[in-house]
Amino acid sequence: MRVKICGITRVEDARFAEKAGADAIGVVVYSGGVSRRVVPLEQARAIFDAVGPFTATVAVSHTKSEEELAQMIALHPTAIQISHPFKFEKDPGVKVIRVIGRGDPLPEDCDAVIVDDSHGKGKAYNPSYALAAVKHSTIPVILAGGLTLGNVGDAIRRIHPYAVDVASGVEERPGIKDHKKIAAFITAAQEA
Repeated sequence: MRVKICGITRVEDARFAEKAGADAIGVVVYSGGVSRRVVPLEQARAIFDAVGPFTATVAVSHTKSEEELAQMIALHPTAIQISHPFKFEKDPGVKVIRVIGRGDPLPEDCDAVIVDDSHGKGKAYNPSYALAAVKHSTIPVILAGGLTLGNVGDAIRRIHPYAVDVASGVEERPGIKDHKKIAAFITAAQEA
């Protein structure tokens, strides 16, 4: 099972997540007040530069600004994760992951979707919606929302997502990761 550790705010947390086996790290930029884990672009760049070439980097944002979107893409992450329905006239040069929740149609103008009813607020995912998304989507579906060491294994066995995404479930406090929780979460996800 693929695992993304999201809401990374420190280089040491990114390096630890990579060492523990994370497939991707997410860094929040331009949250529009949605996340307490937002970092400046310079810090995002430093975090992305801290991991090796086989760990995917994801710039996460709730921005509605075309200018901020362009600045995110200029970081050259592996992917951008967006909740606003930006339209791309040409290839943006990065993978596009769209965040969806109950009632949202399954988009096809992206490389993957994250099913997260709370759009990054850590509230539990809706199993029925997540199952329907996995069943009907033609692109990879990533499960997020309230995942923890205690429930990730069951969620994977029940939903069968392409990957899982966690932020608050592996933290000491917002933006500060607990390395023991990261390692245990990744192990639980891989064993499921």
